[in-house]
Amino acid sequence: MPPEDYYDYIVVGGGTAGCPLAATLSENFRVLVLERGGVPYTNPNLMSQDGFLTSLMEADPYDSPAQTFTSEDGVANARGRVLGGSSAINAGFYSRADEDFYKKSGLKWDLHIVNQSYEWVERAVVFRPELKNWQSAVRDGLLEAGVDPYRGFILDHAVGTKIGGSTFDSSGRRHTAADLLGYAKATNIRVAVHASVERILLAPTSALSGSKQSAIGVVYRDRIGRYHHAMVRENGEVILSAGAIGTPQLLLLSGIGPRSYLSSWGIPVVHHLPYVGQFLYDNPRNGISIVSPIPLEHSLIQVVGITNLGAYIEAASNVIPFASPARSVFIRTPSSPLYLTVATLMEKIIGPLSSGSLQLASTDIKVNPLVRFNYFADPLDLERCVSGMRKVGDVLRSRSMEEFKFREWFGGQDFRFVGPALPVNQSNDAQMAEFCHRTVSTIWHYHGGCIVGKVVDSDHQVLGIDALRVVDGSTFNVSPGTNPQATLMMLGRYIGIKITKERMR
Repeated sequence: MPPEDYYDYIVVGGGTAGCPLAATLSENFRVLVLERGGVPYTNPNLMSQDGFLTSLMEADPYDSPAQTFTSEDGVANARGRVLGGSSAINAGFYSRADEDFYKKSGLKWDLHIVNQSYEWVERAVVFRPELKNWQSAVRDGLLEAGVDPYRGFILDHAVGTKIGGSTFDSSGRRHTAADLLGYAKATNIRVAVHASVERILLAPTSALSGSKQSAIGVVYRDRIGRYHHAMVRENGEVILSAGAIGTPQLLLLSGIGPRSYLSSWGIPVVHHLPYVGQFLYDNPRNGISIVSPIPLEHSLIQVVGITNLGAYIEAASNVIPFASPARSVFIRTPSSPLYLTVATLMEKIIGPLSSGSLQLASTDIKVNPLVRFNYFADPLDLERCVSGMRKVGDVLRSRSMEEFKFREWFGGQDFRFVGPALPVNQSNDAQMAEFCHRTVSTIWHYHGGCIVGKVVDSDHQVLGIDALRVVDGSTFNVSPGTNPQATLMMLGRYIGIKITKERMR
């Protein structure tokens, strides 16, 4: 890449929203995508369904496609650092947003363009999954537990039990938001990988506008540390699509945020915007895992139970290596690892209502910020977890789950749990609430930090700054539907169409 170049649109973050956004804008404008990670296609674990867990576990601080971090709540988490973003490291489930999302988002949606945008995404990266034994049993168990009606295979959000779409094709190969760059006009787009944006460049909008600032470009570094300037042409924009962690972090490092907080870091204040990094949400995940007495396929999320209790129920089955105790005198360490098939039933609550915040850990963009989500701070979130886990208990008691029990010595049958089992008395509110607190983990659907009405307006433009937008999940005050990737890919296409129409007018 040249030391300096000019574009109509600079998209910071080649992720789940950034790739479809850039592809759409490139139909009419010159676009640059700046992605801090590498290319996914050469990584076999990343590109296959079977490599899902390995990709999450084989993480390092600076280069791996999955960047792991632990929130201040003590919960391990991950974010995508690769072209395609978190769509390249997730479990592949594809389901459109619920109607409430559109009502609560603070945006005015043109639902005709929304549906066209979903279809544009689905033609390229969405497939119908083939259910095998665990996912089929979970589907039947959900219906026995009263999560009805049965919707069959459907991409729309609807109460009941359904099979959703998958971004893994029939051979188990992953498709990501990066595939949507195939729609781009090749002569109009440049995609830079291993490009870390360090700062948004800002300048006074005009002599007449007083103190109002405009985004005029960005400074980024390449893999060997050289600096580059990407600048916007007249009427162009910088668009941040770096996600719920990357986008607020970059705004803060560029001097856009709470004045006193920025000053405490020695960052020159360009624009006082007090809610950057605030209202950060993560949907808590709770569940149980069992060892199966029968062979199970490797499956990621394919079936979902959409309850009317404020909780969604999903399932997965994975083959995981089991290591014998180190230096055991009784167990001879096998030359090849032993493998266990573990099946999981989990629930995710809607919303959530509890929110946290993001703070800088360093002025180095490569150092992950400190984040706190405050899981279950709102009592309604905890109530929903309790209701969801009771429904998981109902599924475990269904006839469909009988074949996954082990026979006991005296003729009984029971599950062999890996990790905590549900309380025996599931009608006890206090025990169920304690289970939710003790077993909380993430389903990687964190969002917020730059929400509509606080940091951006209803056109996704940063309040008080010209030529700067945010198009990603950091603008969401609620998680869309059961799983957000469908809505984020739709959002990129949708905003790309809207910007193009505005410019054409």
